[in-house]
Amino acid sequence: MLLTTKLDKSTRRIRLIAIGFALVYCIIGGKLIYFAMHPELRQVHEAASDTVAAARPDILDRNGAVLATDIKVTSVFAEPRRIIDRDEAIDQLSNIFPDLSVRELTERLGSRKGFVWIKRAVTPAEQQAVYRLGLPGIGFTQENKRVYPNGPIAAHVLGFANLDGVGISGLEKYIDGQGLSALQSAGFNLTTTNLKPIVTSLDLNATYALRDEVAKGIEKFKAKAGAGAILDVNTGEIIAMASLPDFDPNNPVDALRPENINRMTVGVYEMGSTFKAMTLAMALDARKVTLNSQVDARESLRYGRFTIHDFEPQHRFLSVPECFTFSSNICLARIAMMVGVDGHQAFLRKMGQLTRLQTELPESAKPVIPKHWSELNTMTIAFGQGLNVAPLQALMAVGALVNGGTMINPTFLKRGEAAAKLNAPRIIKPETSESLRYLMRLNAQVGTAKNANIDGYFAGGKTGTADKIFHGHYSHDKVLTTFMAIVPADKPKYLFFVMLDEPQAIPGTYGFHTAAWNSGAVAGKVITRVGPLLGLEPRFTPPTQPFPLLAQLGYTAANSAVVLGSH
Repeated sequence: MLLTTKLDKSTRRIRLIAIGFALVYCIIGGKLIYFAMHPELRQVHEAASDTVAAARPDILDRNGAVLATDIKVTSVFAEPRRIIDRDEAIDQLSNIFPDLSVRELTERLGSRKGFVWIKRAVTPAEQQAVYRLGLPGIGFTQENKRVYPNGPIAAHVLGFANLDGVGISGLEKYIDGQGLSALQSAGFNLTTTNLKPIVTSLDLNATYALRDEVAKGIEKFKAKAGAGAILDVNTGEIIAMASLPDFDPNNPVDALRPENINRMTVGVYEMGSTFKAMTLAMALDARKVTLNSQVDARESLRYGRFTIHDFEPQHRFLSVPECFTFSSNICLARIAMMVGVDGHQAFLRKMGQLTRLQTELPESAKPVIPKHWSELNTMTIAFGQGLNVAPLQALMAVGALVNGGTMINPTFLKRGEAAAKLNAPRIIKPETSESLRYLMRLNAQVGTAKNANIDGYFAGGKTGTADKIFHGHYSHDKVLTTFMAIVPADKPKYLFFVMLDEPQAIPGTYGFHTAAWNSGAVAGKVITRVGPLLGLEPRFTPPTQPFPLLAQLGYTAANSAVVLGSH
C-alpha cells in the first residue's frame, strides 16, 4: 500500500512536469505561427534588435572609480505602416519634441520601413506625454545609453560611443576592436553584469588636478591651447592625461572640431630643447663624450648659409653638464655630429621617434621626418628643431632615459612593473640613465628647470621652447613651450609633462614667453598638487648619495651639495 502511494505521487509529478513543458512549447509555437502570419511584426522586432544600443563594459580608473558606464533609457519608435493618421501623429509628436522638425518627422513617418526611431533616450515626462497620446504604431523600448559621469575629464582617453552603442574614438573604439563588436554581431545577450570592466591606468583625481592646472595655465599665460600628462616610468602607465580645449563625451558635438584634437597623440610638434636629453644620452652611451668633456661654445656655429645661435650665449667652452643647464644649441649640435647622421637616425629610431606611436588609442599621428636627412638636420634635431613628433612619444623616450634605460611602450590600461618589463628592450646603459637623471636634477637646481624644484620631491627637469613655423619660416613671437620633470630624480617614479601652445609674456615674466616661465611654472603646480594624491611622500632630508654609479665612475660632482640642495 505504501509503495502504491509513492508510485501514484511520482506519476502525478511527472504529469505536471509534462503539462508544464507542453504549455511552454505551445506558447513558443503560437508565437512562431503568429509571426509567420504577420511577417511585418517579425521585421519590426528584428529591426529593433539590430538598432537598439547593446551593453558595453564599464570603464574604471585604476582605483575603481567609474569613468564610463551604461544606464537604461526609454526610446520612442514608430511602425509607419501601422500609423492611421500620419498628419495627426506628426502634429502631436512635434509638440512633445520641439527639437524635432516637422520635416524630419514627416520623412520618418512617411518611410516604408517597418521600424524607425522617433527619439532616443527620452525623459520620463516625454515618455508619459507620448503614452497619453495613445497613437497606434508608436511604441517604446528600453536600451542602453553610455554616460560619462565626470564630463570632460579624460575625454580624449575615453573617447565616446554613439547612440547605437558603437565606439567612435578613444578607449571606446579600442574596446570594440578587442572583440565586443564581434560578440554583439553574433547575437550574444551582453549585459553589464556579464561584461568584465575595463580597468585603465588613469587616476581620476590626478587627471582632474592635471587638467585643472593646465586650464589655469592656458588662461594665465593667454595660450591658445595646452596639454599635459603623467607617466609612470617603471610601468609605462599613463596616470593622467589632458588636452585642452576638449569636449564632453556625454554630448560630443565638439569632439571633431579641429582645435579639440588630442594634442598628446594626434598633434605632432617640434619639441624644442627637451630633445637635448636624447642627444646627450646618445653621445654619452656611445662614449663620444663624458660628463667631464668640454665643448666649444665660443662662437655661433655656421653651416653653409645657416647659423646656429644660443639663447644665452656664454662665449666659452662648456662642460657637458653646462651644455645641458645653459641649454646650448651650439654644444648639442656639435655633440650630435660626433655621433654622425647614421648613428643619430639609428638612435632616434631605437627611441621610437621615427615611427607612429602605437597605444590603445586609435588616434595617433606619424612623426614628420626630413625627406633628405643631412648633417644640418642632425645638428638642428639635436636641439629639437626639424623633427615633429607626438608629445606622448617624446614622453615615452624620456621615460626610458631615466628609468634605468628600458624602453616601455605607454599604456592606458592598468599593469604591473613585471608585465611592463617582460619584453622591454634595454636602449641605454644604466650609468647613462643615471647621468641623465643627474643632469635633470642639476638643471632643477641651477638651470632652466628651477620651477620644478619643489621642496621635498628631489625633482629634475628640462625645458623646451620651439619657435612655430608659419608660411615656411620660424616665427619669433609664437612659440610652443614644453616642460618635463622627473620625481624623484634619484629613483624616478613619475615623469610630468606640460605643454602650452603660443603662451604670451605677462607681468612677472619680464617679457619672456619661454618654457621656464610658463610650462615650467605650471608643471611645478602640478607636482605640488598631484604628488600627495599619488602617494609621493616629501623627503626633507635629501638622499646622501643619489647617483651611486657616477660616484663609482669617479664623477663626485653628481653627489655634491649643489645637486642635493633644495629651494
